[in-house]
Amino acid sequence: MDLGPHAPFILGAYGFTVLVILALVAHAILDRRAQERALARLAQEPPRGRR
Repeated sequence: MDLGPHAPFILGAYGFTVLVILALVAHAILDRRAQERALARLAQEPPRGRR
């Protein structure tokens, strides 16, 4: 496969896209863990009455 003179740009764009997708996946995983911890903490608290 010959990408011609634009090979660095094309490969760089693919590489950048892969990095962004990996960052989004990592953020989603870390955020899910944080939300699960917050939900567990809220589940342990006694319910509050209306004020």
